[in-house]
Amino acid sequence: MKKGAVKYYATGKRKTSVARVWISSGKGQIIVNGRKLADYVQRDDLQTDVLSPLAITESLNKIDVHATVKGGGITGQAGAIRHGLARALVVYNESFKPTLKSADMLTRDSRMKERKKCGRPGARKRFQFSKR
Repeated sequence: MKKGAVKYYATGKRKTSVARVWISSGKGQIIVNGRKLADYVQRDDLQTDVLSPLAITESLNKIDVHATVKGGGITGQAGAIRHGLARALVVYNESFKPTLKSADMLTRDSRMKERKKCGRPGARKRFQFSKR
């Protein structure tokens, strides 16, 4: 991003990952943690998932994205970047909100790993029961 450009900020979350996303008008350059998107998120399905808010709003080659993400794994980080990007697009242009909302990109995915309970080997699993 060039200096002096107006930047729009939003935060995205997924599982234990948190992404901070800044967008500005540009040529479609996407930087995640100082690296290009293709270098950081190497799976094709996750790349298309990250880029889906830009594709839906038809602003793929019009907006530069700079994101920092930490925590979780690659899937959670990709989901956090997507959530933050969708929220930043709404800050950038309020008319994108109905489109992104109908595509269910503004809703935070609340699914988390369930904690292990005491007296059990896992969250739901129980030790083998023997009647006799």
